[in-house]
Amino acid sequence: MGDGLIRFDGVWKKFRRGERHDSLRDLIPALGRTLVQRRRGDALERQEFWALEDVSFEVVPGQALGIIGPNGAGKSTVLKILTRLIRPTRGRSVVRGRVGSLIEIGGSLHPDLTGRENVFLQGSVMGMNRGEITRKFDEIVEFAGLAEFVDTPVKRYSSGMTARLGFSVAAHLETDVMIIDEVLAVGDSAFQRKAFDRMQTLVSAGVPAVVVSHQLERIASLCDRAMLLTRGRVAHHGPTAECIEAYALSQTVPATDGDAPDGVRLESIAVGASEPVISGGRVRLVIRGSGPPRSGMSRVVGVRVRSLQTGGILYVSGTETHGLELPMGAFELEVELEMNVAPGIYAVESAVWAPRRDADSRNGPTALIHVSGGPSFTGTVQMKSAMRVRGMAGAV
Repeated sequence: MGDGLIRFDGVWKKFRRGERHDSLRDLIPALGRTLVQRRRGDALERQEFWALEDVSFEVVPGQALGIIGPNGAGKSTVLKILTRLIRPTRGRSVVRGRVGSLIEIGGSLHPDLTGRENVFLQGSVMGMNRGEITRKFDEIVEFAGLAEFVDTPVKRYSSGMTARLGFSVAAHLETDVMIIDEVLAVGDSAFQRKAFDRMQTLVSAGVPAVVVSHQLERIASLCDRAMLLTRGRVAHHGPTAECIEAYALSQTVPATDGDAPDGVRLESIAVGASEPVISGGRVRLVIRGSGPPRSGMSRVVGVRVRSLQTGGILYVSGTETHGLELPMGAFELEVELEMNVAPGIYAVESAVWAPRRDADSRNGPTALIHVSGGPSFTGTVQMKSAMRVRGMAGAV
């Protein structure tokens, strides 16, 4: 390890919508178009589009780059070019060293072969020799938790078992470079933590990695730098926290305050702590704004907590619920929340609405809260359970 390198130099990639060559009649015109395009310099024809436009980055030993962005941003195209499944239209992709590719894990396992046979098959496909596979076999099977089923045909496995075996084989390859696509979501939550710890171990050992994931919490913990792609272009490239904030804010409901007819303006929302909040811990926010210029304008100011993984609203509360009234003129509203949620990135959106008419609301600024660590649990709600056990006198 330590000799790996990943580099993208001004990469462009062009695709044609709905392109198929089912007959010689279709293929010959397509070849003709290709020759003409080469002569005139990669100009776009009708039905063509750029999936990537001038994308550049470099990852050296000891670094992990997270690539984030909405669906259709070009993330999968980057991975396909890195793994040499497709070639760039322009620019250059360089991957130096033995590549460990964790993409669509489990999908390449042969259903009629046993788990044992698939370990040797997949290891060979990834470049491991038989001696290396034999040395690592017990570790691979133990990590996947499939010792009882290792001689069972994979077609009898559940989807989670298949994913665990595929991940375990790929993650135990002695590799110089890691290319990772959403594999940190494989299996149940216990195995996800195990898989994530394995990825952290490889990166800490100096293996350069490119990680594509919608799990922003994982990107924040694993990667020291990130790149935000939007419609094939680099929208932001830099420290992970900055990229996640740029992406998260682009996914939240934009502020619509403007010239508020009721006179209530929301100017800012700030989080009291810059460090991640421990799951189950409390966080303080301050909303600044100005109240109505005259009395009689009954309005509620409050917050909505939104999951950036699902886009769903987890919690809503406002001044009316707490028996508070907005003053005239400038005000500060202090909000304390107990983040009894799973680790992740959450948006806290400020808003103003009429009492008992939440649909008639206007959105103010948004703040992000990074929830991390805390007592381990499975599910979506942190309940901070306490348990005690004691022996019973006379029990056999």
